[in-house]
Amino acid sequence: MRNVIAGFLRDENGATAIEYALITALIGTGLIFVLQSLGQTVAGLFTNIGRALDDVVLRMR
Repeated sequence: MRNVIAGFLRDENGATAIEYALITALIGTGLIFVLQSLGQTVAGLFTNIGRALDDVVLRMR
């Protein structure tokens, strides 16, 4: 029984999996913030394009 417990305490496979999970979570969180900011920028760009097109259409009338 003592050997089983000692082997369990020396096993580092679980620690490696947890490290990979934490790295993945950190990268995912960073991506969420970057993509959210990029999405707002793109939305603003399309809003400006839409307004410019509306101005063009109004001038043509």
